[in-house]
Amino acid sequence: MEAGVLIIGAGGLGCPAALALAAGGVRRIGIVDDDRVDASNLHRQVLFADADIGALKTVAFARALSRRFPALDVVTHAVRFDVGNARELVQAYDVVIDGSDNFATKFLANDAAVLARRPLVHAAAVGTGGQLLTVPAGGRPCYRCLFEEPPPPGVGPSCAEAGVLGPVPGVIGALAGVEASLLLRGAAPAFVGRLLQYDSGGMTLRAVAFNPNPRCAVCAAGARIHALAADDYPAADCAVLDRAGEPGLRLGEPTAGGTGPSQGPVV
Repeated sequence: MEAGVLIIGAGGLGCPAALALAAGGVRRIGIVDDDRVDASNLHRQVLFADADIGALKTVAFARALSRRFPALDVVTHAVRFDVGNARELVQAYDVVIDGSDNFATKFLANDAAVLARRPLVHAAAVGTGGQLLTVPAGGRPCYRCLFEEPPPPGVGPSCAEAGVLGPVPGVIGALAGVEASLLLRGAAPAFVGRLLQYDSGGMTLRAVAFNPNPRCAVCAAGARIHALAADDYPAADCAVLDRAGEPGLRLGEPTAGGTGPSQGPVV
């Protein structure tokens, strides 16, 4: 079977990531999403058009990619990415891109990839900013090294309330596609141990270095997570948070204690 990339979320991040991968010569892309195309998606989810409204995103996603790249094998998974299927889905691909829209799924994607020893590219965007980091196979460091636990439900605005500037996920999603392509080729990715932060308002990019966390719940020597359990991934709103769960921090603002950047936005 040809090397392939699994994209979690056929949204504003997943669409440009897929285009970057397909244009770069990747021959197999898996897409997992259980949602349908909505008119409110069209300003940022660039694979969809008015005619796709109401269709399953995975179906419209595969149709649009196949028109542009006939040789591309698009494998659709029209299911929610959850503890019951996460590890099996991740293990079926060589690299994973997380373009999900909530914290619970981001932590689940991280843990599933670390446990399955698959490299993972995390992408996130909200408002006018976005961020990106890459987790090597097995972690060290991983997403939990920086953001130890999901925030509690109900903290901060919902994704719909927060909104996102349409081009922002396009920038971050395309960069995620580039990182995944590097991983597939066996080249060194740019953002292992580095959190890339993009601010479209000031047109600035910066990378914040971080190290493996010796207390990480999934990739440290004494990790407590060895299997996926629903209790570790409480549903949470899309918000910009710090690691203490305080809402409203600006993208790139340091956490209380000064040990790392604010917990990133999600789209």
